[in-house]
Amino acid sequence: MARVRNIESTELPPDLAEIYERFAGSYGPFRNQVAVFAHVPAALRHLFPLLMELREAKTLPKRYLEIAIVVVSNLNACHYCVAHHKPFLAVEGISPAGIDRIMQWQDHPELDETDRLVVQYAIAAWETPNRIPEALFRRLRAAFSEAQVVELTLRITLCGFFNRFNDALQIEEEAEAHAAVEGLAAGD
Repeated sequence: MARVRNIESTELPPDLAEIYERFAGSYGPFRNQVAVFAHVPAALRHLFPLLMELREAKTLPKRYLEIAIVVVSNLNACHYCVAHHKPFLAVEGISPAGIDRIMQWQDHPELDETDRLVVQYAIAAWETPNRIPEALFRRLRAAFSEAQVVELTLRITLCGFFNRFNDALQIEEEAEAHAAVEGLAAGD
């Protein structure tokens, strides 16, 4: 159980209830997270529509987004986010075992050169953002448009925010997230 109570969408004004339900119904099994964010209407009003709009825009290929999210979530040991994003990354073609060893990216047989670049950049942008090697950034610029670089950086740092938020408030993984991860383990 989270350290604060979950707020149900029925407790919110209609505009916020609509955002809550739209996100919880379409983005993935993040209902417990949305229910905690509902304590702060401005967060609910702005963060979740931003995530939905970014997903709809498809500026950054989903494979690279999910690689970055899983890497940052592993760096922060955020089990909630790894559990939720592991199935999304599996859909993008990386096996469950490959996802489990994504932090060994240098010799990972399921990652191509661009995947490895995303892992390397996610680690650098999260751990040492003021010391990202210029050569790494040049490689990033060669592989991605400026808009994609900005979104990748946004999603890396936003992921770290969500990792810390989820862990600080001990947000529980939803049953659907558990089932998706168990399905991956069973080979479904």
